Amino acid sequence: MKFLKRVRSRERDHTYVMGAKMQKQQRSQLEHKEAKDSSLQIEVEQFFRPSCGSILNRRIFDYRFFDPYDQKTYDEINLPSNLLDKPENTILNYFSILREAENLTSQLFGGCGTVGNAMDPYPIAYNFFTKAYHQKMPYSSYLSSFEGIGHTNLIKLYKLPNPNNVQPLQFFIELETINGTATGVSSFQYHYGTVSVVKEEGLYKIDAITLTGEDFLCAAYHGWRQKGEDVVDIEYGGWCKLIKKRLPTKKEGYVKTIDVIGTDGNDYRFIFIQLTNDTDELVTQLVKRKQGQWEMSHLDPTDCIENKKQ
Repeated sequence: MKFLKRVRSRERDHTYVMGAKMQKQQRSQLEHKEAKDSSLQIEVEQFFRPSCGSILNRRIFDYRFFDPYDQKTYDEINLPSNLLDKPENTILNYFSILREAENLTSQLFGGCGTVGNAMDPYPIAYNFFTKAYHQKMPYSSYLSSFEGIGHTNLIKLYKLPNPNNVQPLQFFIELETINGTATGVSSFQYHYGTVSVVKEEGLYKIDAITLTGEDFLCAAYHGWRQKGEDVVDIEYGGWCKLIKKRLPTKKEGYVKTIDVIGTDGNDYRFIFIQLTNDTDELVTQLVKRKQGQWEMSHLDPTDCIENKKQ
């Protein structure tokens, strides 16, 4: 009973969405101040556009896959090991199984009749999680975190740099979902975040997922943080006086890499992912000291402002 009370207490401490702990989007008042002082011109129309690229979770799981699990609870299911043999496979298989999952409600509804595979995928997908993640998020919380969702697309997957090859392995993801609404007219929503994968009993399992919702009305009207180059110039250059020279941006698909020669003699690398709402999200900082190798950096530019106030 004491264990159950602890679990329920943890459930109340967090909001879960799509099997992930929901995080609030961080916004700084300094962003709005800097925008007023900046001469940057923003083309606002681009921030209203939805995704148009191919989905990644398109592995086929048809009735022949689902039939053996029919009427089984999550703790009666044993997944084939080949679904979890590699970190990327684990993520792609997990979201491919969830693609047609549906948990529309009487308050959040849409579609016409039965949608996709209904709720059959959820107990299967829950088995992609580690034992530790099961303890943090019981199945009841996992199931309710999908309420109002009728379809899930994985549209971005990027393995974050890991110079020291330590666990957990971290992957950036972006999800596009079709959600029910109070009016019954389904709508698109977008979330981005990270998936942590660890090796448990010889299999790669998901140990954590964090997500942040995307807003299509924020960057179009406020701030400068939608562009990676501006983030680097203002936060690490203006605030921290760290930039001696910013090198030309390298862009490959939705991954944007910005290298900087630092005023302290070190080289810095900032990796951004371009989201569906066309904002650049900083996902990794790296530093290379003299005659060294790239290593993780965790410089918080807001500390530079706080130090100036002291």
